Amino acid sequence: MADALATCDMAVIVEDIRVARGWSQGELANAVGYSQSWVSRVINGQQSLTIEQVRDLATRLEIPLHLLRFASATETRKGASPTRRRDFGKVIATAALSLPTACAGDDIDDGTAPTLRAITGGQRLLDASSPAHELAPGAVAHVALTERVLKRAQHTPHAPEIAAGASEAAGFAAWLHTDMGDLGSARSYYQTAIGHARQAGHQLLEVYMLGSLASFEIEVEDPQLGLTLAAEARRRMGADAHPTAKAWLSCVRSLAYASLGNSSACSHEIARAEANVVRQENAAPPWPWVFSFDDSKVASHRALAGVRLRHPKEARAAFSEALHGFNTNAKQAALLKVELASAHADAGDVDEAFRLASEALRTGTRFRSERVITRVRRFRRGYRGARARVVNEFDEQLTDVLTGQRSK
Repeated sequence: MADALATCDMAVIVEDIRVARGWSQGELANAVGYSQSWVSRVINGQQSLTIEQVRDLATRLEIPLHLLRFASATETRKGASPTRRRDFGKVIATAALSLPTACAGDDIDDGTAPTLRAITGGQRLLDASSPAHELAPGAVAHVALTERVLKRAQHTPHAPEIAAGASEAAGFAAWLHTDMGDLGSARSYYQTAIGHARQAGHQLLEVYMLGSLASFEIEVEDPQLGLTLAAEARRRMGADAHPTAKAWLSCVRSLAYASLGNSSACSHEIARAEANVVRQENAAPPWPWVFSFDDSKVASHRALAGVRLRHPKEARAAFSEALHGFNTNAKQAALLKVELASAHADAGDVDEAFRLASEALRTGTRFRSERVITRVRRFRRGYRGARARVVNEFDEQLTDVLTGQRSK
């Protein structure tokens, strides 16, 4: 499917969508508003399509136009509605299951690894607007797919690049399971991702996956293990690594030190990160980083560290700096709001603290994100102040969510 999208092969795209949705050709024809004979010719590659016909089919089948290579720049920026992205994500996941039979051993070539990585890339884009529990089945199926392809490719020159794609797929599955609160599965997928990165011989990818596991362990309240993993990542990274990698890993380490109460070591790591983000060569990030690590991202980690160190004044100032230039998705924004709520609570600003926590809880409920909801519950457990009206209202909201009176 990813390959067909990349080449705008409408015959493959339309047929795979028909199969994924369990439609007959007649039902497909009804859905797109064309005759069954015309649809049959499209599927068999016997019908030439105009650009307008391709756009019309894409719209009727709920294919985001930005996934087709001919889409205009405006359409690419706008993307598609969350509902359509979500539905099409399921189609991509289903279609992906058929790839092993369509890509038998001798057919593994230079395009195999980019195709596998394109599927993961599409899933990562959907993560910004879709609940993790909707994306996870497709992501897990894609991990299984990459494993099978890698096994068949192990004696070919394409094996290292396919192993890198398998690592990225497993890392994304780990991220989704973290969001769902399935920590055991998340840890297992991170370990798989590290193993495939080593198999690929891709040093920076291994650093990324080790650092991601370190960040995960810090978040689930084992900062000492997180620090150990981050130290191993730094050792493997080397002194000549890209500034984005250095800045990011320093920030991961800063949160570990903050969680351990080591303010001095935390400040040292933040300073290292700040020194790396201003380096000239930090403009273009290396794969698997999607965006360069900039000042606003360092500020967000400085804010998170301030919360953990119980320095509310510094934390709130850093949050203001971070949010000014930070462009993030709804779930990530909710996590930041919970942390900012903690800083306000420590400063005695109870109304603002619980307003932010309430907003984060609504987002966590909407996306069914156990990660966000768990962080909100942790904030509530840590509050030891007076039982103000806003606190009582928040407790009612939280109770409704936990008892199922508000759909998660």
